[in-house]
Amino acid sequence: MGSSSSQTGIFIWFMLIMLLFVLMDSDVENGWVSIDGESGIAEIDSEFVCATMDWWPPDKCDYGTCSWAQASLLNVDLNNTVFQNAIKAFSPLKIRLGGSLQDELFYETENQTEPCIPFSKNTSAMFGFNAGCLPLSRWNELSHFFNKTGAKIIFGLNALNGRQVHADGSTVGSWNSTNAESLIRYTVKKNYTIYAWELGNELSGSGVGARVTADQYAIDTKNLNNIVQEIYDGIEPKPLIISPGGFFDANWFKEFINKTSEILDVITHHIYNLGSGVDKDLVKKILNPSYLDGEADVFKQLENILEASGTLVSAWVGEAGGAYNSGHHLVTDAFVFSFWYLDQLGASAVYNTKTYCRQTLIGGNYGLLNTTTFEPNPDYYSALLWHRLMGSTVLSTKFTGSKKMRSYAHCAKQSDGITLLLINLDSRTTFNVNISADTLVKVKPRAQIESVVQDTKTGGSGTREEYHLTAKGGSLHSQTMLLNGNELTVNLAGDIPELEPLLVSSLQPISVAPYSIVFAHIPYLTLNACRNLVKDF
Repeated sequence: MGSSSSQTGIFIWFMLIMLLFVLMDSDVENGWVSIDGESGIAEIDSEFVCATMDWWPPDKCDYGTCSWAQASLLNVDLNNTVFQNAIKAFSPLKIRLGGSLQDELFYETENQTEPCIPFSKNTSAMFGFNAGCLPLSRWNELSHFFNKTGAKIIFGLNALNGRQVHADGSTVGSWNSTNAESLIRYTVKKNYTIYAWELGNELSGSGVGARVTADQYAIDTKNLNNIVQEIYDGIEPKPLIISPGGFFDANWFKEFINKTSEILDVITHHIYNLGSGVDKDLVKKILNPSYLDGEADVFKQLENILEASGTLVSAWVGEAGGAYNSGHHLVTDAFVFSFWYLDQLGASAVYNTKTYCRQTLIGGNYGLLNTTTFEPNPDYYSALLWHRLMGSTVLSTKFTGSKKMRSYAHCAKQSDGITLLLINLDSRTTFNVNISADTLVKVKPRAQIESVVQDTKTGGSGTREEYHLTAKGGSLHSQTMLLNGNELTVNLAGDIPELEPLLVSSLQPISVAPYSIVFAHIPYLTLNACRNLVKDF
């Protein structure tokens, strides 16, 4: 934190600028957020935020644009300081290794005599590439890197090995687990830690490129579980068993869960609900509250299926890039995408989604990090703030007012009170947001608050912490995010910047500017749902 005087100066400057903007170019509306604080409505993992890394080679191109460069797991620069620091900042970050090419990836073995050949372009092959190979030397490098950065790794295994794929995408045969078992044994032998093993990528339901029936996939997942139980015998904790890593299909998922409920830990589904990366209406969809609401039905359906089955299986979003085929430059890697991304995090959490994996950490046009410079894109900072501020207990939250204002609340992470996330999709309206203290929300009496309110520089118990996120220059397509008016960028040493809040009096409403996002940590709101969640340090 900076000095008290600098904090106060920054706050006054920022609020004056915001006020001037409001008076000159926007409307002002008052609104209320009501929170049911009696009990939580859902629980998420403490490491809810997850990101993916993919296998795409540099010549993976979409719509004439090649956006992957050297961002593949096979060639990304593991010595880049910014890259390392970006992962370490989460302490820890879940990283899922997988994607379309994982079902064409083979793993070098210790006694292998034939060369380990990388992916090569073949326009007639599935996804446009011949099968590739992961050298053990590269697996060693990756494993050391992930250990150094404290990442929790989910490894996506090739689930098409051994199957015959027909022209219509249907498959015949069971999973040949021999090569995967070899990799798992090698990983255990080298004492590399794996958080979870996941089987396959987008083979559920209608599939993408290929599909496997739910019955056969259940058999194969049981096979994976048997392999993991045998190889990890005597080792605790054992990796989670995850499947199927595909698009949600209610009937397929219901059958699969019913047949794997005793051995499966996590069921994963993928989300690209905005359409293709070349879609000209991406921004319109992102800014449309009704469109954002659409994906909630999938979260709800999956939650209902799991509840009806009586299983302990958890739901994850295993991969979500919003717009498929590598996203869209200056949309899915720009400020505007934080509206979609944070809304997805909030909405999925409401329906007991335990973890949400963003496509990608790096690579394509939807990475949290710039593909070539490793500089964080706006969504990286959105993800980091969520990770640090939003606790595991999800609270029922409703905003009374414009549908352009999205609101989500959780018990605060490792702190008193709650954290409120406010997303303003309106281009002209500033919302002054108050929090209703209904009978289910236990708030310190106003007289008590007033008696302890101090100058905002002191950080007294009558203040809250606010993090206002806006786009540089006011452009939704900017790849630079401002936090409380200050540009977020790494320094020359490659350090991730400190994310410093504004301290604001509890007597003031939360002011949410047009096209902005606010995280507000409110320690003076003491809810029954959060009463026993504060941790000792």
